[in-house]
Amino acid sequence: MQIEVAQRLQHTEEYYFSKKLREIDAMNKRGAQVINLGIGSPDMPPHPDVLQVLKDEASKTSTHGYQSYRGVAVLREAMADWYVRYYQVHLNPQTEILPLIGSKEGIVHICMTYLQEGDEVLIPNPGYPAYTSAVRISGATAISYELRAEENWQPDFEALEERDLSKVKMMWVNYPHMPTGASATLALFEKLVAFGKKHHILICHDNPYSFILNDKPLSLMAVPEAKEVAIELNSLSKSSNMAGWRIGMLIADEKRIDEILRFKSNMDSGMFLPLQLAAATALRLDPSWYSELNTVYTRRREKVFRILDILGCTYDLSQVGLFVWAKVPESHADGYVLSDRILQNAHVFLTPGGIFGSAGKPYIRISLCAKEEVFDQAIERISNTHQS
Repeated sequence: MQIEVAQRLQHTEEYYFSKKLREIDAMNKRGAQVINLGIGSPDMPPHPDVLQVLKDEASKTSTHGYQSYRGVAVLREAMADWYVRYYQVHLNPQTEILPLIGSKEGIVHICMTYLQEGDEVLIPNPGYPAYTSAVRISGATAISYELRAEENWQPDFEALEERDLSKVKMMWVNYPHMPTGASATLALFEKLVAFGKKHHILICHDNPYSFILNDKPLSLMAVPEAKEVAIELNSLSKSSNMAGWRIGMLIADEKRIDEILRFKSNMDSGMFLPLQLAAATALRLDPSWYSELNTVYTRRREKVFRILDILGCTYDLSQVGLFVWAKVPESHADGYVLSDRILQNAHVFLTPGGIFGSAGKPYIRISLCAKEEVFDQAIERISNTHQS
């Protein structure tokens, strides 16, 4: 019996990495031992104090029941304190913070709360594919706006002003930018807030990379009056090595928090309490945690630069975040061709930039989530098999 999927999924394909991991798994079963430098899943553990809190709290008989959709007060207060210390943003922990089961969940929650058929949403190209998927699932239409290297991967506001924005209800942005590693600036955030206010567009800022190889974390919410027109997502996945824990947060005006809860409260039953208490511990760590983390990532990034030099790629030394973005040499048609060649010949997987949009096709992206010895192995394999 054939049961068709709903129309909302007709143009929503399986996530690229989900398919690629199956291909890599099949290669490994044939003995390939593929080195995967594609996915940004931190390979280092959380701080020992965080793990100890999780262990202690999970062993209690009183911590296994359903939890509030809004999260426990101690977690929201830790999130508010974290925003003050590192972003200089003051939030009301009772009304302006919503803990999430991962910030990717928040992308869907926001889209399902505010979008419907007939609405349009501005999506960065290149950009995180989940934005487009969530918009399509909501029934709205994703409208791409291209980012260019010569403009430091920032929106071209003059070009946006020339568009018909009458149906645009939302704009997704992400700085530090993934996949390009372009840094956030306060001037950019001020332009985004002004653009949103002028055109009555909800600015949705996804901010999970602000601590990685970046000594000046910034929040869109630092702009005066940003709460009138913006929502910010943040996460412990990258900054605290807690990707599999699925702990994120949504920052917004009280009214928007209440609106999003109308959808979220029908989708889950709150976060496991020991996870919330351990996350609060992670948020209270002193700055040395981030410094030590970035010392490791700095050494790894030098290894990635070596790989890119062997491949003849060009790249920006000032980029930040958990990946390195690089333009492939003209001898290759695009990043897909180079990625497939390295996978088949050297058994090393590098992400083709085209999965992030048409503007990313001439690029590849390499994750920093592997130990130095693994990068050394990748360098040796690529050196032995690659010819420019």
